[in-house]
Amino acid sequence: QLQLVESGGGLVRPGESLRLSCSASGFSLSDVGIGWFRQAPGKEREGVSCIRTDGNRVDYADSVKGRFIIRKDTTKNTAFLEMSSLKPEDTAVYYCAARPFRTCSLDESNGYNIWGQGTQVTVSS
Repeated sequence: QLQLVESGGGLVRPGESLRLSCSASGFSLSDVGIGWFRQAPGKEREGVSCIRTDGNRVDYADSVKGRFIIRKDTTKNTAFLEMSSLKPEDTAVYYCAARPFRTCSLDESNGYNIWGQGTQVTVSS
């Protein structure tokens, strides 16, 4: 069974950091592009960050550039989203997703066919 499982969400204060994990089973992260997406209440889901199969190219939404870092550890078959300087507007359910292409894409309609269940991130004082 092809599966992604996110973890690491929680409640943090503005300015704090959080690391999300995305563990894959049934396939190798070396063979897919990975994207992180988020959906805030009342808003459409948006692309946050992505990393291509070889890990040598990444991309970020403008709203998180300089604050978030995406990486993956193929030995653990896990991807990570390291979030720092968190803001209340980062509050959302965060999803990781996989696409069977080498390249990186922030567009969820661009071939992402395996999705995790999501993890809640709440940034509030």
